Amino acid sequence: MPALGALVAEPLFLLTDTALVGHLGSVPLAGLGVASVILQTALGLLIFLAYATTPTVARRLGAGDRRGAIRAGIDGLWFAVLVGVVLAVVGAVAARPLVGLFGVDGDVARAAATYLSVSLIGLPGMLLVVAATGLLRGLQDTRTPLVVATVGFAANAGLNALFLYGFGWGIAGSAAGTVVAQWGMAAVYVVIAVRAAREVGTDLRPGLAGVGRTARSGAWLLLRNAGLRAALVATVAAAAASGVAGLAVIQIALTLFSTLAFALDALAIAGQAMVGHALGQGDRDRVRAVTRRLMLFGVGGGVLLGALLAALAPVLAPVFSSDPGVRELLPPVVVAMAVGIPLAGFVFVLDGVLLGAGDARYLGLASVVSVLAYLAILIPLEARVAPGASGAVALWLAFGLGYVGARAITLAWRARSDAWLVVGAR
Repeated sequence: MPALGALVAEPLFLLTDTALVGHLGSVPLAGLGVASVILQTALGLLIFLAYATTPTVARRLGAGDRRGAIRAGIDGLWFAVLVGVVLAVVGAVAARPLVGLFGVDGDVARAAATYLSVSLIGLPGMLLVVAATGLLRGLQDTRTPLVVATVGFAANAGLNALFLYGFGWGIAGSAAGTVVAQWGMAAVYVVIAVRAAREVGTDLRPGLAGVGRTARSGAWLLLRNAGLRAALVATVAAAAASGVAGLAVIQIALTLFSTLAFALDALAIAGQAMVGHALGQGDRDRVRAVTRRLMLFGVGGGVLLGALLAALAPVLAPVFSSDPGVRELLPPVVVAMAVGIPLAGFVFVLDGVLLGAGDARYLGLASVVSVLAYLAILIPLEARVAPGASGAVALWLAFGLGYVGARAITLAWRARSDAWLVVGAR
């Protein structure tokens, strides 16, 4: 439950920016939209900083090596700083060209470039927060990230309002408020990490071997995350062929799916921490028991969420759009989504279990296989898809059952073996 709260708090940063910038007019809002896509894509790819740190810390903690666990977390923080600084410097040079890739110009391009350029100052801090969250999750602490995320969200909202309206900085003020909040959260985590390191007497200097291990594991997880992003981009691109209404419906459906994923991802995070800890203790039986319980919660929770979604399908359309075409197409797509949510729960849980086991290489390769299988379904379908409800439903079923189903097969195949049940501190 604390993990779910922290997950929900994170997207509220962008939601707050959107709500406040929206009152400045359509041009700043459009600029924010472009810049936020770039930033969210970077964060989505780099979330491996948490996923690589959590199982390593949990495994060493389970083996009774708290000093080694915190040392691994410190290495993760140093790697996050290194990646953040490099990306911030590269982004500062490439901000305008990146915005230009979206085909916008004039005032919208300038607004997007302004927001992106200011936001990049906070990128190292944001990645520090991600890595530190992974450290605390590995230490079996999900409450502290919830408190930090909640306070950070409140500070972000207040600072954005002050800089936007009080100081009159416009869209740059919105970005500046978020940057200050991100670095404030990072500072809190650094203090926590330093205190923990001093308690166990571990070195705070970067260890090349530990940073290298994080980088190697992170490379496979980056490949995993790139596969997820590729599937989403391919889905949106295919939806564009079904017309404007079809594209709008798929975008709404992806937003709903992402929202439901927060609840199921909380189970995956629990799996990462608990499985890593049990493997560190050498307790394979406990790992199997945790996996079975998580699968029960994942599929059962998916059934409940799917039933709720299906029941709300007739009334959701007016909430998201006043366009008659969108209102007509959305309900059947939502029902199709509801059918696949239990399968998604199964996938998210097993993904978390294998992440907790540190099975990064398999997850990276499996992600490639899943995307290729999905494209084999999607490309022929895209050539035949027609505007209307049947086309939109077919596209969603290709994603919700085809792509998610491919992931389910690759993950279940791995879980049924013992190859990932590697016990010990490493």
